[in-house]
Order: sequence, then C-alpha cells, then structure tokens
Amino acid sequence: QVQLVESGGGLVQIGDSLRLSCTASGDIFSVNTMGWYRQVPGGQRELIANLVGTGTPFYTEDVRGRFTISRDYAQNTVYLQMNTLKPTDTGVYFCYARIQTRDKVYVDEAYWGQGTQVTVSS
Repeated sequence: QVQLVESGGGLVQIGDSLRLSCTASGDIFSVNTMGWYRQVPGGQRELIANLVGTGTPFYTEDVRGRFTISRDYAQNTVYLQMNTLKPTDTGVYFCYARIQTRDKVYVDEAYWGQGTQVTVSS
C-alpha cells in the first residue's frame, strides 16, 4: 500500500505565500513523477506543476513565475511553494505521484493525496 499525505493548505490573503508538502510512504520501489493538481468547485482537476524524475519542472501558464515545485528525493516528498497568491489560485490542491511498488516493480501506477484546501481571500 502507498499513501500520499499532504499538508500546508489554508486561508490567506492576496499576495501571501503558502508552501504545500506531500510525502509518499509505503512499500515503495521508486517514485517517478510527482506533481500537483488543482480543482475548483464544479471543475476538473488540472495540472499545476510536476517533476518527472530529475527533469525540468513543468508549470501551467498561470502559475509560472509564482509557484516553485521541488522534491526531496530521499524523503519521497514534493513541495509547492506558492507566492503572490491570487483569488484564482483558490481550490483543492491534490498531490499526485507515479510510483513503482516493491511487489510490482515493472508497473508505474498513479496515486493521489487526499487534497488540501487553499483559499485566497480578497
């Protein structure tokens, strides 16, 4: 079993910063991609940022330059530093990872965290 546990959401004001964290735990052989999605009420989850292996981070256009994704590879943890927050950043942020477990090392499966609410108040 694999779990992704997130933390760091909250209620902030315009221009504030928040840092989200997500740690993968369980019977892990390898954590490949890690990233963050955002979902607003009535909407679909949309990719905000991700890191594939040790490659170049990807950011969606509306967060590029304000958000920074990083990983602690030893701790299987991904962070999302969010600066200059706007009301449009409000939503539930989900951690995402593609993981190979020890009992299925040839299979790369998707796992999701439980979501953490970020609310940016005007």
